[in-house]
Amino acid sequence: MDNYFEYRHTVGFEETNIVGNVYYVNYLRWQGRCREMFLKERAPEVLAELWEDLKLFTLKVDCEFYAEITAFDELSIRMRLLELAQTQLEFGFDYVRLDAGGLETLVARGRQRVACMRGPNTRTVPARVPEALGRALAPYVPAEAGRAT
Repeated sequence: MDNYFEYRHTVGFEETNIVGNVYYVNYLRWQGRCREMFLKERAPEVLAELWEDLKLFTLKVDCEFYAEITAFDELSIRMRLLELAQTQLEFGFDYVRLDAGGLETLVARGRQRVACMRGPNTRTVPARVPEALGRALAPYVPAEAGRAT
C-alpha cells in the first residue's frame, strides 16, 4: 500500500495566468481539496463533526515550485502524514505531473500544519485529533513517527 492519499486533477485554463502557467495560489487550493477528499473518502465521520463544533484550522502552509505546469497537465497531488500530535497534524504534499508513457515528474512540494479546535467561534479552544481521523490516518503514519500521547 502507498503511504500517501492521492487526489487526481486536470489543470484548467482558469488556473493559469496570462503567460499560460499555473498561478501559484492554485497549488494551495489543491492542498485543501486533497485534504477535503481524504475526509470524504476515508473519514466521513469527521465531516459530521465539522458540521457540529469541530474546526480544522490551517496554521501554516507552504509550497516550493520545481517546474512549471500548464493547462491540461494531469496531476497527482499526494498527501502524506508527516506528524500526528495530540491536537495538531502536519501533512506533506507532492505535486506530480503524470505524462504519457507513465513518466512522473515532481513539479512542486508543499506542507500544511492543521490544528483541531472545538467550541463556539468566540471561545474556540484546542482539541484532540478526533479518534475517527486518527484511525483514518493510521495507514499513513510514517515509520519514524507516531502518535504523541
